[in-house]
Amino acid sequence: MKKVVMILFALFFVLFSIEGCNTVKGVGKDIEKAGEAIQRSAK
Repeated sequence: MKKVVMILFALFFVLFSIEGCNTVKGVGKDIEKAGEAIQRSAK
């Protein structure tokens, strides 16, 4: 469980620092990408 939480925080940090989205739509896309990455890592 700790691994999943750490991966989640790392993904959010990377997504927000690289993309630097300034809109709600951009944040939604970032969160969607993070969720997809977590699903892939869980498989």
